[in-house]
Amino acid sequence: MDVVVGRIAKAHGIRGELAVDVRTDSPEQRFAVGSAVTTKLRDGSSRDLTIAAAREHSGRLLVRFEEVLTRDVAETLRGALLIADTSTLPPTEDPDEFYDHELEGLRAELADGTVVGKVLEIVHSPAGELLSIEHDGREVLVPFVKAIVPAVDVAGGRVVLDPPEGLLDA
Repeated sequence: MDVVVGRIAKAHGIRGELAVDVRTDSPEQRFAVGSAVTTKLRDGSSRDLTIAAAREHSGRLLVRFEEVLTRDVAETLRGALLIADTSTLPPTEDPDEFYDHELEGLRAELADGTVVGKVLEIVHSPAGELLSIEHDGREVLVPFVKAIVPAVDVAGGRVVLDPPEGLLDA
């Protein structure tokens, strides 16, 4: 299975370095020198790239790829998603820790079993993680905290919600 680990924001400098918005909890593994990622461009095309270097800079990761040597080439990758294979991830040891791809697609239900929707994605915000849930044809953002999401059952294909009044209302 493939998972989005970042999005290329823009070119940085003149030597092909790229500013990347990270979308993984393990950037040190995903963006390690020698790691492979696949870009998914806006036009639907893709390209395999190898990490040559990565460093933090102003809340983003600056990444250099072996195959991108100039700013002109880097500019063509603006907005591309960076995709990695989930089979290379080590299993999590903490029972309350999950990879994004494990949660995406799970059924969202209340404690009484009432289905309220499906987890679309995990949104990583400065204030913490949010579950983006499709509910009644619209997207609802639910804080991914124990008080509101008391149970996650990956094997059972569900997350249990205990939302405060009004959270799921239109």
